[in-house]
Amino acid sequence: MNKRAPIGIFDSGYGGLTVFEEVQNALPEYDYLYFGDNARAPYGNRSFDVVYEFTLEAVKFLFDQGCPLVVLACNTASAKALRTIQQNDLPKLGQDKRVLGVIRPSTEEIGSLSKSRHVGVLGTSGTVQSQSYLIELKKFAPDIHVSQHACPMWVPLIENEKHHHTAGVQFIEEDVQALLKKDPLIDTIILACTHYPVIKEKIRQIAGKHINVVSQGPIVADKLEQYLRAHPEMDEKLSKNAQREFYSSESSEVFDEKAARFLGYPIQSKHHSF
Repeated sequence: MNKRAPIGIFDSGYGGLTVFEEVQNALPEYDYLYFGDNARAPYGNRSFDVVYEFTLEAVKFLFDQGCPLVVLACNTASAKALRTIQQNDLPKLGQDKRVLGVIRPSTEEIGSLSKSRHVGVLGTSGTVQSQSYLIELKKFAPDIHVSQHACPMWVPLIENEKHHHTAGVQFIEEDVQALLKKDPLIDTIILACTHYPVIKEKIRQIAGKHINVVSQGPIVADKLEQYLRAHPEMDEKLSKNAQREFYSSESSEVFDEKAARFLGYPIQSKHHSF
């Protein structure tokens, strides 16, 4: 196949790189185009309408770049924009195109991971306020008791490399303990923001060995692999030259420097603004 048709991966910032890394490791032969709307991040405290508007612009950009399949590697975008885009916009943008999110894959799996049937969700304010995890978990594991806690400081702490500092660690400890106080029976915590795997080990230390802390990246990668097996018509459209491209609405220099911290290797991105 000579036609360029990469899998598009979108996030409001850098957190989606944790999903991108897991997906490309699981499916290395595919082409990928990652777009981070870093200039307008974070999305977590923005309204539903604004998140929808920004996410739709990003999806259209990725479609224009030849991506027939786009993964919203952003919980806030998945919570506030995915359903509207799937139901209202995709019929106009192209019946043969698809947009997937990260919330449903996570909620499909979480029921099999909790023995106590008490699950905690740590996410941005937008994701928590949307109630998306509660709604989806009722579909796949209605017996599970869900407690949520918003961590509005975590994304800026991680993106600015402040999560190692004393004050940053204190914020993390306070938020984890606040969640656990809501329900002492929690045995599984979902990291409902793709930035949070960066501090997963710190969260584990605070929560204790008896609590399973779950990142979304491996789940999304596994579910995407299953999706492509179940939809060979989509798999056939995707180009498989093991090529990776990165775009950001922030300056390329800033994005490349921070993205390298998330990925552990240097990249060269291109700039795109709306």
